[in-house]
Amino acid sequence: MKGLMFLIQEMKPYRGRILLALLLSALTITSHIGLMATAAYLLARAALHPSVMELMVSIVGVRFFGISRAVFRYFERYVSHDVTFRILSRIRVRVYETVEPLAPARLTYIKSGDLLSRIVGDVEIQQNLFLRVLAPPFVALLVLVGFGVFLAPFDQRFSFLLTGFFLLGGIGLPFGLKRLSHGAGRQKVIEKAQLQIQILDLIQGMTELLSFGQEQVHLDEFQATQKRYSLAEKRYIWLSGLSGALLGIVSNLGMWLVLVLGIILVNQGQLNGVNLGMLALGFLSSFEAIQTLPTALQNLEENKAAAERLWELNELEPAVIEKRTQNALSLKASNHKSSLEVDRLNFRYEQSEEYVLKDISLQLSQRGKVGIVGPSGAGKSSLVNLLLRFWDYNEGEIRVEGKELKSLPLDEARQLFGVVTQKTHLFNASVKENLLLANPQARDEELFEACRKAKIHDFILSLPEGYESMIGEEGLKLSGGQRQRLAIARVILKNAPILILDEATTGLDPVTERDVMREIMELFKDRPMLVISHHLPIVQNLDEILVINNGEIVERGNHAELMKNGNLYKKLWEKEQLIFC
Repeated sequence: MKGLMFLIQEMKPYRGRILLALLLSALTITSHIGLMATAAYLLARAALHPSVMELMVSIVGVRFFGISRAVFRYFERYVSHDVTFRILSRIRVRVYETVEPLAPARLTYIKSGDLLSRIVGDVEIQQNLFLRVLAPPFVALLVLVGFGVFLAPFDQRFSFLLTGFFLLGGIGLPFGLKRLSHGAGRQKVIEKAQLQIQILDLIQGMTELLSFGQEQVHLDEFQATQKRYSLAEKRYIWLSGLSGALLGIVSNLGMWLVLVLGIILVNQGQLNGVNLGMLALGFLSSFEAIQTLPTALQNLEENKAAAERLWELNELEPAVIEKRTQNALSLKASNHKSSLEVDRLNFRYEQSEEYVLKDISLQLSQRGKVGIVGPSGAGKSSLVNLLLRFWDYNEGEIRVEGKELKSLPLDEARQLFGVVTQKTHLFNASVKENLLLANPQARDEELFEACRKAKIHDFILSLPEGYESMIGEEGLKLSGGQRQRLAIARVILKNAPILILDEATTGLDPVTERDVMREIMELFKDRPMLVISHHLPIVQNLDEILVINNGEIVERGNHAELMKNGNLYKKLWEKEQLIFC
C-alpha cells in the first residue's frame, strides 16, 4: 500500500481540479438521468393529449438535459483527463528524481528492460488510478444521494431499492469478480514487465544471437512469456465483459422491481401513472454512475502492483550521499589548475565482498601525468568510479586542491573531471547534440576545433548533413573508432581541470591513436592527467606509472625504472611487443 499512498500524495496539488472533475462527472450522469426521466414523462403525458402549453416545461426540460449532458460530458472529459495527465507528468518527474541519484551504483542490480518498464509502463498504468479507481466511488455516492433524495417523496422504498442495487452492483459485483480474477491485474503487470525485458535483450543482443545461432532459443522464451501475458490479458478482458453483463442484469432487475412497485402504488392510488415510466427509466439511467465499479478492484490490483514496483525504486538508498558545503566555491575559481591526491584508499562494492582497491595512494600535481596499467579486473576502472563519485570509498581520502572529495556537491565534483572511457554512450541524436552534452553553451567554432583535435572533423563534414547528421542509437552509424573520437572531442569540449582517459583510444588505429594522444597531451599539458590503458606505449612517456594487480599497487615508477626493476610491468610490456610484432 505504500506505493499507492505515494501516488495519492502526488495528487494533492491538484485537489481543486479533482473536485471539479468529480462534480462535472456527477452533473453529467444527473443530466443523463434527467434526460431519460423527462423524456419518459413527456411521452406518457403526451399520450393523454393535453394542450401543448402543458407540455412546454417537459419539452424544455428534454432540450436542457440533452444539451447540458453533452456540455458537462465534454468538460468532464477535458478536466478529468487534464488532471490525469498532470498527475502522470508529476509521477514521471518524481520517478526520474528517484532514479537519478541511484545511478549507476544501485541500478546495476536492475535490468535495463525492467527499469524501462517501470519508468514507462508502470507509470502509464497509473492513468487508471483516478479515472477508474478513485473517482467512480465518489461519483456513485453523489448520484446515489442526489437521486435517492429525488425518489424519496414518491415512496421511500424507491430510495431503498436504489441503495440496495447500487450496493449490489458497486460493491457486491466487484468483490465477487475479484475472487474470479486470481490476480489477473498483478499477473498482467509482471508478465508485461518480463516481456519488455526480453524484448530489449533481444534487440540489443540481436547481433550476437544471430552470430551464434541462438535466436530460436530466446525466441521460444519470448513466446512463452507472450503466451502467459496473453492469458492474463484474456482473463482480464473476460472479467470486464462479465462485469458488463452482470451489471446489465442488476440494473434491469432493479428497473423491473421499480416497475412492479410502481404498478402496485398506481393501483393503490398512491402514485400517478404518468410518473411510472419516469421513475423506471431514471432508475435504469442512474446505473451509469457505477458502470466502471465492477472492474474497479481489478484496476486497483493492477495499479497497486505497478505502484509497488515504482515504490521499490523509492526505497533504494543511493550509494553516494551528497553533502553540500561551501568548498566547491573555491574550486570553481581554480582556473583549471587542480591537483589530485589519493591517500590509502580502500573500496569494495558490497560489504560482503572482497576489497577491489586496497591501500591505493597516488599524487597528481597540477601538471602531472600518471598512468595506471595492469591486468583486466585489477581495479583500474573502479578508481575512476570513485573519482566521479558513482560510488563512495570505504576508507582513505581523495582530495582535490586539498579539499576532501566527499565534501563537495556531486555536480561540482564531477565537473572537475573530464573522462573518456572505452564504452561511450551516444544518444540517438545529431553529432552536434551529442557534442553539446559536454558544453551546452559552446559555439560552432568551438565544436569544430574540438573535433579537429580529435581527428574527426573531416569525417563529420563528409556526412550528408554534417554536424546535423543523426548517428543512430548508441552511435550505430559510426564505427568503433569514430565513436571513440567523438567521445574524445566531447571531453576536449568540456575542458575540465583534470582529464581521465580510461582505455580512451580503444578502437583507434595506431597512427590515429598517436596523433590523438599528441593533441591531448598538448592541449592538457598544463593540467593533471590520469591515463588508464592496456596499451603500454601510451603511458611510457608519462611522469609516473602505477602497476595495479588484484586491487593493489604492486609497482610504481617511470617506464625506464619499471623496465629495469619491475616484474609485472616488464612482463606486460614484453607480452604486448610480442603480440604486435
